[in-house]
Amino acid sequence: MTAPAHPVVFRPIIRLLREAGHEVEVTARDYAQNIALLRRMGMDHTVVGPGHGGASRLGKVRALAGRTRAMRHFASGRRFDLAAAHGSNDLALAAASLRIPAVNTFDYEFAVQQHNIGCRLARRVMTPDSIPPERLERYGVGPDKLVQYAGLKEEYYLSDFTPDPGEFDRLGVDREKVVVIVRPPPEVSLYHRKSNQLFPRVLERLGRNEDVSAVVIPRTLAQREHLLSAGLPSVIIPADAVDAQSLIALADLAVSAGGTMNREAVALGTPVYTTFGGRLGGVDEHLIREGRLRPLTDERAIELVKQRGERHIARRDPAILTEMILGAVA
Repeated sequence: MTAPAHPVVFRPIIRLLREAGHEVEVTARDYAQNIALLRRMGMDHTVVGPGHGGASRLGKVRALAGRTRAMRHFASGRRFDLAAAHGSNDLALAAASLRIPAVNTFDYEFAVQQHNIGCRLARRVMTPDSIPPERLERYGVGPDKLVQYAGLKEEYYLSDFTPDPGEFDRLGVDREKVVVIVRPPPEVSLYHRKSNQLFPRVLERLGRNEDVSAVVIPRTLAQREHLLSAGLPSVIIPADAVDAQSLIALADLAVSAGGTMNREAVALGTPVYTTFGGRLGGVDEHLIREGRLRPLTDERAIELVKQRGERHIARRDPAILTEMILGAVA
């Protein structure tokens, strides 16, 4: 588990694996809300190696080397049959050095440095079927290695989801106002190097609108401190890990600079804008064509309205993904 999305992605898969009698060990990187979420979800785990390497390439390389060594030490002599991760290169490198078959799953195909390692070392690569297979050939992924699943990964891990209204109360959200859930851009990601100039303007519009109650979920402590210093009266900034899925499901709108929150909003039936500043991947392209994800280029275009009526949550069986993962050792 290297990022906060991974505990929710793997939660139902780990449960199904254990119910089937398989032994599962969870390793994690101490980054953003990752560890707090694992604890919140009651998932036993081992923190392995250093945390995030920061924004520089050199820092990332050093952190990757350190975590790979630590991961190899953790796994050495323990007779693992399979390694599985959502784009974790340190796990891929350690597994390859120990001759452990690896499954690499992801849903954004333009993280070039990441995929040039993870995909080439994996025995199996799993992606949504909205990613054109030809885009993965540059990473050494052919039909013998690639398996694709229907829909969004979020529709699988939300299969048993019921929103908790208490999360609004815990954070002090004013339900009478237009409730907006906001996620800043991943400033330290290599595939998001281009500065996102739109997002600060979006925050200003939402944060100074007295008819809005906006919950901004920062990715890092530095982002949280920056948001607090902005002094935006309509913005709520959580002090710890939150049940983001419940917040999104009960909100009137989501605005995110890309990633899992966008797709969670789509799966939960919540209107969502993307301010992603990088190259759009196949999943987002597909959702935009269907009108389920709205690209935002001007903060004045945001429609701030209360949502009425029951929403449809898209649900798929996580056993499908579990069997795909196990297929790597069949």
